[in-house]
Amino acid sequence: MKRFRRHGQESQRERLKQELFQFNKTVEHGFPHQPSALGYSPSLQLLAIGTRSGAIKLYGAPGVEFMGLHDENAAVTQVHFLPQQVELVTLLDDNSLHMWTLKAHTGLSELLEIGRFTLTGPPGAPPSVTRVTAVLAHSSGELLLLGTEGGHVFIVEVPGFRELEERNISLDQVASSVPDNYTCRRNLEHVEALQENPVNPSQVVIGYGRGLMVVWDLKKQRAIQHIPGTQQLESVWWTEDGGYLLSSHNDGSYCRWTMGSKDVDEEDVKSDIPYGHFPCKAISKIVQLSTEEGPPFLLFSGGMPRASYGDRHCITVIHGKTHVALDFTSRIIDFFAIRGGPQHTGDPSALVVLVEEELVVIDLQTEGWPVIQTPYLVPLHSSAITCSHHVSAIPLKLWERVLAAGNMQSTHYSKKPWPITGGQNLGPDPPQRDLLLTGHEDGTVRFWDASGVCLYPSYKLSTAGVFHTDADPNDNMNQGTEGEWPPFRKVGCFDPYSDDPRLGVQKIHLCKYSGYLTVAGTAGQILVLELNDEAAEQTVEAKVVDLLQGQEGFRWKGHTQLDVREEPVLFPPGFQPFALVQCQPPAVVTALTLHSEWKLVAFGTSHGFGLYDYQQKNNVLIKCTLNPSDQLAMEGPLSRVKSIKKSLRQSFRRIRRSRVSLRKHHVNNAAKLQDANARLEAELAEMEIAPVQRKIEARSSDDSFTGLVRTIYFADTFLADSSHNTPSLWAGTNGGCVFAYMLRLPAAERRADEPVTAQPAKEIQLMHRAPVVGILVLDGHGAPLPEPLEVAHDLARSPDMQGSHHLVVISEEQFKVFGLPKVSAKTKLKLTAMDGSRVRRVGVAWFGSSRSEDYGESGLVVLTNQGDVHVVSLPTVKMQVHYPCVRREDVSGIASCVFTKHGQGFYLISPSEFERFSLSARCLVEPRCLVEAPTDSSTQRGSLLDGASSAHRITKQESEDAESAARRVMEHALLNDEQVLQEIQKSLEGDHTSFLENNVKNAVA
Repeated sequence: MKRFRRHGQESQRERLKQELFQFNKTVEHGFPHQPSALGYSPSLQLLAIGTRSGAIKLYGAPGVEFMGLHDENAAVTQVHFLPQQVELVTLLDDNSLHMWTLKAHTGLSELLEIGRFTLTGPPGAPPSVTRVTAVLAHSSGELLLLGTEGGHVFIVEVPGFRELEERNISLDQVASSVPDNYTCRRNLEHVEALQENPVNPSQVVIGYGRGLMVVWDLKKQRAIQHIPGTQQLESVWWTEDGGYLLSSHNDGSYCRWTMGSKDVDEEDVKSDIPYGHFPCKAISKIVQLSTEEGPPFLLFSGGMPRASYGDRHCITVIHGKTHVALDFTSRIIDFFAIRGGPQHTGDPSALVVLVEEELVVIDLQTEGWPVIQTPYLVPLHSSAITCSHHVSAIPLKLWERVLAAGNMQSTHYSKKPWPITGGQNLGPDPPQRDLLLTGHEDGTVRFWDASGVCLYPSYKLSTAGVFHTDADPNDNMNQGTEGEWPPFRKVGCFDPYSDDPRLGVQKIHLCKYSGYLTVAGTAGQILVLELNDEAAEQTVEAKVVDLLQGQEGFRWKGHTQLDVREEPVLFPPGFQPFALVQCQPPAVVTALTLHSEWKLVAFGTSHGFGLYDYQQKNNVLIKCTLNPSDQLAMEGPLSRVKSIKKSLRQSFRRIRRSRVSLRKHHVNNAAKLQDANARLEAELAEMEIAPVQRKIEARSSDDSFTGLVRTIYFADTFLADSSHNTPSLWAGTNGGCVFAYMLRLPAAERRADEPVTAQPAKEIQLMHRAPVVGILVLDGHGAPLPEPLEVAHDLARSPDMQGSHHLVVISEEQFKVFGLPKVSAKTKLKLTAMDGSRVRRVGVAWFGSSRSEDYGESGLVVLTNQGDVHVVSLPTVKMQVHYPCVRREDVSGIASCVFTKHGQGFYLISPSEFERFSLSARCLVEPRCLVEAPTDSSTQRGSLLDGASSAHRITKQESEDAESAARRVMEHALLNDEQVLQEIQKSLEGDHTSFLENNVKNAVA
């Protein structure tokens, strides 16, 4: 039959698609992967982090976030803000410098790269001459001082990156001024540090690797003081009054040098090794900050005794008699202190430390120096993420109860507000309250406020207390032993080590209306929990489910189950377990769902699926799906050698079968090809060509894990006949099989006494045997059935029970629609046959129109193994849009993807970061913020540029002002003077410059 296209309908549908669907990657949640540099602007109150992948991220007040990416695939080694300006400079490990600015556009700021620069030395010079090792952004905001590996200091004008060759400080100039009695004068090594005199900005100290420090006057262009350090230099710090210079060294010592006009003798220096006379590690950075009243704060990183504590990552804080060695969870990248007061010169208020796996902020004004909880940059991977679950539109009552339980867990944090407050968050308030739940390797479930730009920690649930583990609950990691030296104090929450890998959370399901939560783990454990506002002591009894159903010949070779505590356990306020199901064999739980209205939990593993009544605490249904030939399913996740051999063997068999079939079909191919071409040409004139489809070979029934349950689903629909709807349970397996069971629920008044029963109703075997990854039932209007209790809470309309229902089965290769109750095939959409991709993740989402508040559509959201996201219409199962989303090589990112009910999604771009994306034109969560230049920028220090440099800048500015003034006058003349308009044609042939000057004079006159 010939198919006709209606152009008007198609163009209308395309317009509607643009109103419904729009793909955007909006924000990255979590902690940057592999941070490598830290910067801070006191005037802007902005924090900057650079990473090894070349990303630069800026953070201010919660909701104020910016991100940029260097074109070069090189690590960011240093970040420096220009004082009192909205520009910052980054140094990469390929020795290139990059200028970034926060530019306002349509009322919002965006981070843009505006320049790049690489030092070029004289012809034939070795690369070390221009290899940058130290950067100083001068307080004038006009100069960058670049110290190099060759010992030179180059001076560059910014923001234009113009090298001021006449001002450069060569190594020869410095060496010639060094006193003859200095032992290391012949080899000063690289420039390790550059610091400006806080009192006199024309003076800077140049610290060389061998230990020498030279005070250089930028105006007089000569050395005015030499500080003869002989120990390998790590860092320098000039005190605020300009009177002292602190230097830290690689032997764990630091020195205090008195500054003046004369050279310092080595005998006059005060040297100290804070942690004893045994060999110590280097003090990599030292800072001293004065206070209005009392002693100063001394902060330094490193310096630990090498033999005893060389593996510790510490920052020492000394204030008067208080001495604490903050012991961090990973390697320290950098740190800085935030100071109070209008000019940011008051008492230190907070210490900000960037370590390799988290950002830690210490409150220096509260006794005990507690940690301030971070509203962003939270380490999602404090224990490795194993699964995710998103819940949209949380009711206010549940939201407040979860937050209250979370607040009780946060009493050890400081009460002070977040100290980094730069920029303005101009984004609208979130339209709803959303939770993202992440399951972790250590058996915890963390609740995150995912409503807005910041992914804020709300509550943490631990399931380990139900079981016997190796951890001692009395361990206190936060406090050191009394009298211990060094005086360690553990800070930070990054703890990737799990006491028992069997605790790992694999599946989560939360009912937002009832407050019931179910959590399933690696060793076949399924916990059912309810929200309790008070602490409770109770015993959790395990109900064993034998999924093998007595089948003989199978022996589980994997891990054992977890041992449940027999004694009562005290559970804190929050979600508390009251029921436990233990699968046998104790394999990983692969599918999980909860129906809080029916009080049922369904679960599946690689051996079968079960149904549990958590009100009566009884098993309702146990079904073994294990294929008799599938011995691999008995090996567990830790025994994979045989599976690799078997898969290789099967691959070679498939290759041999395909070669044999090719040889058979090769005979008489030419004649058949001519006949086929003739028929094809005749058909082309009569009908439209269908898309080319790939031939997909049906999977063998003896493939591994065919019995693994991939999806499980509850539905109130028609199974027996078309006039009586009944509760039902559906399960889909890896072998393309769908099982349907009718459930009989007692009346509400007898629900606690009479048992729930289940009887088999349907069994569907897909011909292509592809794994079933999703099951969905549509009501008479073609809309997905509402969630349990959603109608009872008046948050969804009742499903249509008059029209016929449809079953949608989503396999890895296609989408197929069946009519109910007969399970007759209606339509299908092939995916793998069209483009070779396979479905990896699927969800149901509602897409609201961006133009009309009243219109919207439901659709399937699909992520494939190619990393593409597709939207498929319901109930017609037609492809609507598709976008590239995840790199196809990023297997873990694809596996971690989770969709929301409103067309958004999250996936892991690294172990510590979620990328948030949106497919909806209406629902979009992205940073909308503005950063303005500091209002006190006029009070910045005087310019150090004089002579030609200053004249160059002034002349350039004046010429720009003159040009802009002339342009404005000219525009006014062109719009208001007809005589000028008439002369334009003549001017095109004449001297353009003289014409411009004459008309400007006439317009002014």
